[in-house]
This record gives sequence, structure tokens and C-alpha cells, in this order.
Amino acid sequence: MQQEFASRLLEGAVTELSRLPGVGRKTALRLALHILRMDENVGVSLGQSIINMRRGIRYCSVCHNISETEICPICADSRRDRSVVCVVESVKDVMSFENTGQFGGVYHVLGGVISPMDGIGPDQLAIDSLVERVAEGEVKEVILALSATMEGDTTNFYLFRRLAEYSDVRITQLARGVSVGNEIEYTDEVTLGRSLLNRTLFADSIRR
Repeated sequence: MQQEFASRLLEGAVTELSRLPGVGRKTALRLALHILRMDENVGVSLGQSIINMRRGIRYCSVCHNISETEICPICADSRRDRSVVCVVESVKDVMSFENTGQFGGVYHVLGGVISPMDGIGPDQLAIDSLVERVAEGEVKEVILALSATMEGDTTNFYLFRRLAEYSDVRITQLARGVSVGNEIEYTDEVTLGRSLLNRTLFADSIRR
């Protein structure tokens, strides 16, 4: 049953908050009422920060990580090894790997994984731009750092096939310190760091 609101403004706020993942209308109502109880300046500052974020953040034209400029700070950093590209599912995974402090290469954010059940195919992901980066000749290793799920493994294999023609490029994957079924986002930094350092050739995993 649709909840009745005494204020259209409150109803509008609840409707928008309930669009957030994991937030139902009851939770959205609690959040909206909490914001109403906050000091007005704090509430306005919260709203303005969201507006600034939405208008000011874009996606890096090279790796698709979030950035406030056309090229993100990681891609623009001359100290990073551009010959090693770590392929991840999402921006959150970039943050997870950066928190380990054990990776000095660059990234490529796919924006998801292949999942026919969810209607996500290769064309919906940033795969062509990855192939283009490899084709330029600077990349010597591509690390497939997707979550150890069925969808992640399917995407890994698809990428391996797409990059197979570049025989001088090593295709590696994370060591299986990351448990099967685990998502990168929820893996602790120590395990993630070790899995990255002890990565293995992807081809070896499909010969077994």
C-alpha cells in the first residue's frame, strides 16, 4: 500500500532517496526526516556536495576511472608503469587495490561483468577500449582482476580470447587467495595484495 505524505516536498525527497540501491521507502523516509532535523546549513551543504559531485565528476577518457579532469590522476602520474594494466569491474575495485599500496601499474575499469541473466553483454562494457589500449603496443601485461564469480570468470575468458592475438602481452589473473564466489570489494587488503603479487598466467588456468 502506498504511504500517504502530508507534504509533497517530503514525498519527493523520499521518492528520490528510495532510488538508491538498498534503500526502501521506509529507510528513505527515515533519512528524509533526519535531514529535516539537521541544521539547515548542514542540509544545504549535503545537497550542494551531491550536486557538485554529480556535475564535477566525469570518467577518465583512458581507463574509465572517476576523475575531475579528462584524464584521472593515476593515468596522469608519470611514476605509474603504463605497461601493466589491471582490469577491474568497478571504480570501487580501483580503490580497493590502491589501498593495498602494492600496485604501481594502471587500471582499466570495465563498468561491470558479462551477465546474460542481467542483460549485460560485452557491448555494454568498456572492452573495446581495452583492446585498443593493448593494440597501441605499450602494454606488456594485462592482469584480469575480476571477482571470483561465475560472471567474473566468464568475463575473464572472453577478455582472454579477445586479447589472444597479442601474443607478446602476458595475460595474468589474481592468485586464488581470493575465495571463489568473493567480490573484490569485500576482500581484505592483505589477501588482495598477496593475490595481486602472486598472480598467475591465465592460460594455465584453462589448461587444467
